[in-house]
Amino acid sequence: MVKVEEFQQFGKEQFDAAVASANTFSSGLQSIATAYGDYAKKSFEDTKTFVEKLSGVKSIEKAIELQTEYAKTSYETFVAESQKIGELYTDLAKQAFKPFEGIVAKVSATTH
Repeated sequence: MVKVEEFQQFGKEQFDAAVASANTFSSGLQSIATAYGDYAKKSFEDTKTFVEKLSGVKSIEKAIELQTEYAKTSYETFVAESQKIGELYTDLAKQAFKPFEGIVAKVSATTH
């Protein structure tokens, strides 16, 4: 038979876990939003620099060279930032569910 105190304690633990998860989730989303903002800002600045360089080019060969260089660095930056943001999402998921691990372990132990 389950005692009232045990039931209340279990409810409190669930509530505390939910609050901890929400706080972690909030700060994780903020980190992700900051990473997206930083990437967008860098991308804009890189594009601006590319256009400035391209406007001063006098030959087709130099324009193609600049375009190739810009495409390569843009792709490399995109891949690196995508990996970074992907890792932030992974960390967010792990941290958001971490407070519930103890509860799940308790429930599993009591049902077996």
